Amino acid sequence: MNHHSLQDNPLLDLSGLPRFDLLSPDHVQPAIGELLARCRSLIERLASDAVAATWADFAAPLTDGFEQLSRAWGIVGHVHSVNDIPAWREAYNQMLPEVSRFYAEVGQNLQLFAKYKAIAEGSEVATLSPAQQRVVEHEVRDFRLAGAELPAASKPRFQEISEELAQLAARFSENLLDATNAFSELVTDASELSGLPDDVREAAREAAGRDGTSGWKFSLHMPSYLPVMQYADSRRLRAAMYRAYATRAAEFGPAELDNTPLILRLLELRREQARLLGYQSFAEVSLVPKMADSVAQVLAFLRDLATRARPFAEKDVADLRDFASRELGLPTMEAWDVAYVSEKLLQARYAFSEQEVRQYFTEDKVLAGLFSVIETLFDVRLRADEAPVWHEDVRFFRIENPAGELIGQFYLDLYARDTKRGGAWMDEAISRRRIHRQSPAGGSDDIQKPVAYLNCNFSRPVGEKDGRPRPAIFTHDDVSTLFHETGHGLHHLLTQIDEPGVAGIHGVEWDAVELPSQFMENYCWEWSVLQGMTAHIDSGESLPRALFDKMLAARNFQSGMQMLRQVEFSLFDLLLHSDFDPAGKRSALDLLAEVRREVAVLVPPAWHRFPNSFSHIFAGGYPAGYYSYKWAEVLSADCYGAFEEAGDPFDRSTGHRFLREILAVGGSRSAMDSFRAFRGREPQVDALLRHCGMVAA
Repeated sequence: MNHHSLQDNPLLDLSGLPRFDLLSPDHVQPAIGELLARCRSLIERLASDAVAATWADFAAPLTDGFEQLSRAWGIVGHVHSVNDIPAWREAYNQMLPEVSRFYAEVGQNLQLFAKYKAIAEGSEVATLSPAQQRVVEHEVRDFRLAGAELPAASKPRFQEISEELAQLAARFSENLLDATNAFSELVTDASELSGLPDDVREAAREAAGRDGTSGWKFSLHMPSYLPVMQYADSRRLRAAMYRAYATRAAEFGPAELDNTPLILRLLELRREQARLLGYQSFAEVSLVPKMADSVAQVLAFLRDLATRARPFAEKDVADLRDFASRELGLPTMEAWDVAYVSEKLLQARYAFSEQEVRQYFTEDKVLAGLFSVIETLFDVRLRADEAPVWHEDVRFFRIENPAGELIGQFYLDLYARDTKRGGAWMDEAISRRRIHRQSPAGGSDDIQKPVAYLNCNFSRPVGEKDGRPRPAIFTHDDVSTLFHETGHGLHHLLTQIDEPGVAGIHGVEWDAVELPSQFMENYCWEWSVLQGMTAHIDSGESLPRALFDKMLAARNFQSGMQMLRQVEFSLFDLLLHSDFDPAGKRSALDLLAEVRREVAVLVPPAWHRFPNSFSHIFAGGYPAGYYSYKWAEVLSADCYGAFEEAGDPFDRSTGHRFLREILAVGGSRSAMDSFRAFRGREPQVDALLRHCGMVAA
């Protein structure tokens, strides 16, 4: 291995933006090792009796010191997500146990815990800002959840569990990506392409060409998989793709990529960790930092939604089956037919197709429309900017206030790649904080500006026209996804809080963190927005009003089915982490079958292995928290209701209030207090049901 000197290591240069142009896997171990050593040295100094338990002497320098490690390791984790080649995977996994061990040690350090408790219980706390008070409150809580109060004999085991959980989550994600990449379907008979859009065929032809073969190559990545399921007339092709997708990372493929044993081990360890802390289940631990009070409360919320959605969902399914039999000659509608039949029914009922709509959402127009929404709502300006990036597809932008002063910056990585994990997500590169600088003339403060990563998995541009590359085109769902992730980004970027622990999305209860993202999705349904963010890929014309009206009429198409599907996932997750014994005779699949008997209106085949690809709860931040999406939908729909009541989606005073009371305050106060400050009352589920068309006729 080529060892670089620490002086030249780009992971240790945190003076500005990440140096992706200089970064290599060889930099990871030396840099992270050095930063861990620095943090341990800092802890030793700050934990000593010589350092007073005050904000200035203890809490602030500890936060500053830890931020360097957090930023550098965040860069490594980001590259592992977007460029998961063997060398980067190895570099990440080599240091993951070390980093996990460090944070587990910190969480159990009684000297640090005692100092935070001393601040919380001392006279100084009354002089701290509300944000600083909130940081101290969260630190005391998090030390308890990290096992700081455990008996000394239990602490090593708690640390071992923390390390193993981090490694298992990484392996789950890697197995899923590898299993996704391992499958492809090569079509050599052109008749099997019937129904597929031209750009999807062209992308498949190009994919086959890159492999040096003729024909059309389809993969399990979303830009390839979804159009097949939605449009391919070939039932054989749909069935083959569906089975491959549904059985990824399961016992049907290579044993080393099977996530089944990882799922059981994750559940065992989470349960053991919860019981060490004195809780009955992991779900109880998960809810401590959330808005919800108890597992029973969340279960009641989900079951109430299921009851309300069921009549609509049953009608959705009956309509599908009737249409499949009557119009498509499919007396038995199989799981691989559902998306196809749904698209055909949508076209028949509303006289348009998603593919027709897609031709109007060209990349540059969509971005211009998105930026216009942000600028109008929040009185900011977005500009193209320059920075080193990890892939040539990545773009970089800045947000400024009306005076041209920098507020924040973000990277935009839109297209799917084999080395990039699936889905869409926002992550932070740099958090906002106040930096104290000392000089001979006295102290001065600077504000470190926040930087975000926005990642999607959309179709890249395909083909040429008039000798020039055609632009990428997006589905309306893609556009909603982009607005969603940008909402997370705005939460991070527009914060006015200077304490990193509660700035942006930090410190926000996890079941409220989706509020800004789901709020932004509403603007994808406003005519005034779509007029300006659409241009047909061939004619350049904006979306016709008649087509928009059809989209609007179809907005709640199958909303009952979709809500029950989300409730199914949420119930499965919560019961898995509260009512399930990993060592018992009942398997995770048995539990999922029970949940489906309770709430599902469409049940997949017995060989479907949904849990094996449920990354949100096994490799992401949502274990015992997937219900957050539904609860945050209640919050976001209710917040958007304020704009509807004002009679203008861009009402200036309402937009400024949303910025001031929701986005800007981050986690510096409770999410319920922020909601009340914006809405003037408690949240109500009615707005969500109305938005989903689930109100009694």
